[in-house]
Amino acid sequence: MARLNYVELPVMDIASAKAFYEAAFGWTLTEFGPTYCATMTGDTDVGLQGDPAETTSAPLPVIEVEDLKATLEAVEVAGGEVLRPIFAFPGGSRFHFRDPSGNEVAAVNSEKASGEA
Repeated sequence: MARLNYVELPVMDIASAKAFYEAAFGWTLTEFGPTYCATMTGDTDVGLQGDPAETTSAPLPVIEVEDLKATLEAVEVAGGEVLRPIFAFPGGSRFHFRDPSGNEVAAVNSEKASGEA
């Protein structure tokens, strides 16, 4: 079953955002380069995106799905607009879409890092 497993927050200063969330909530954030870090609890995790070329204009909910290609097709049939086609990243593959209300959302499959892209 598809489930919300991640929320990616756009941040302007990765170091200060990381320090804030660690101090305020006691989170441990793992760094994935100079502009990205995330919690790694295995529950609903939070990522901090500090790369202006990759950041979204609002928090990005990420939905874990079993079949990324089938989900992309279902999103299009249901009236969603694909904003970024399937791409691989460390930890899996995903795509971004806009729902009919204008929200940007991502669908991810973390088991197929290179097979879906």
